Amino acid sequence: MAKNPPKDILSRVADLGEEALHKLPHLPGSDRLMEMVNQSRTRLDEMQKRLRGLDMLERRVDTLEQRLAKLEKPGTRSAAKEPAARKPATPKKPPA
Repeated sequence: MAKNPPKDILSRVADLGEEALHKLPHLPGSDRLMEMVNQSRTRLDEMQKRLRGLDMLERRVDTLEQRLAKLEKPGTRSAAKEPAARKPATPKKPPA
């Protein structure tokens, strides 16, 4: 006679999980549990969408901060035209 090889722990857990899922609809209160699970899934999906939106906003903020840093950085400036120096004001001589 050939013996079945012993199942590893993961196979056992998977089998038990399948059995539990098959029995779940027949348990009292299972409809409420399934409703809560579905609501949680929906909420998780909504939260993921919001987080993706935040990632996009963070990227935009990063690019804007980089642009601002470039603008604020003191760089080489082109020679600006300076106005000609004024002559010093001489006091008027009083009439003699």
